[in-house]
Amino acid sequence: MKLIKILTASSLLLSALAASESVDSNVLKFEKERFSKNKRIEIKDVRINTKKEMPQKSWYGYIIDIDASMGGNQVKAKDVVFSNGELIAPELFDIKTGMPLKDLMNPTLTDKYYDKARLIAGTHKAKNKIVIFSDPLCPFCMDYVPDVIDHVAKNKDEIALYYYHFPLLRMHPAAGTLVRLMNAAKHKGIKDIEVKVYKADWDKYFDASEKNSQKIIDGFNKEFKTTFNIVDINNKKINDEIEEDVTFGEEAMIQGTPTIFINGERDKSKLKYEILGN
Repeated sequence: MKLIKILTASSLLLSALAASESVDSNVLKFEKERFSKNKRIEIKDVRINTKKEMPQKSWYGYIIDIDASMGGNQVKAKDVVFSNGELIAPELFDIKTGMPLKDLMNPTLTDKYYDKARLIAGTHKAKNKIVIFSDPLCPFCMDYVPDVIDHVAKNKDEIALYYYHFPLLRMHPAAGTLVRLMNAAKHKGIKDIEVKVYKADWDKYFDASEKNSQKIIDGFNKEFKTTFNIVDINNKKINDEIEEDVTFGEEAMIQGTPTIFINGERDKSKLKYEILGN
């Protein structure tokens, strides 16, 4: 009797897996055909980045990675869709709360985000991992990031904090120069530059909308008694570092700052870090 039960359970599991794979392949087929209708787009690859079961029965959310060529340029994009195997939709709303289910669709960070070069507080081998994407001129970030750094410093054996630049250039043009200065300072061996920059009063030197790089550099040099110039912050190494940070953010579907991930999962409350550690 036990053998029959085991075989029945195995058969049901295999059937469920086959059905799930069928839905996945149909979603990919749908996405490829949908984007291929645009004659200017040549699809190179369509694949599932993330699949999450929704609270609503039988519905799944998909983050789809799309590699394409458009006008001779290589394009990487992401799309979010939902399917129950019979229907596919670009968005679903919870009928009771009105909450868009797209808010639940965030990639789970892989280990590549736990780069020791981005560690700014805590211990790299700690069991709890925090990743922050931030703009040093974002008003909320200015208060929030130092608080997170302080909490991690107090629990340094249990938490690792990794920081990625994500300057919001349309809102804070000056951040583009400031993040390059931060990296240049780090290369010069200035310790704790992140928390120092976030606690500085930049209004004394320039506005967040400032586009004159020299004015921003002058302010930074006065604040930290450094001697950086435009050449120091526009070299290939620093440009590549900032571009990589932004690319990592785009892959994680970052749209605003600060955005924080706790052990790979995005924390929309931005408060879960407080329960980590002692």
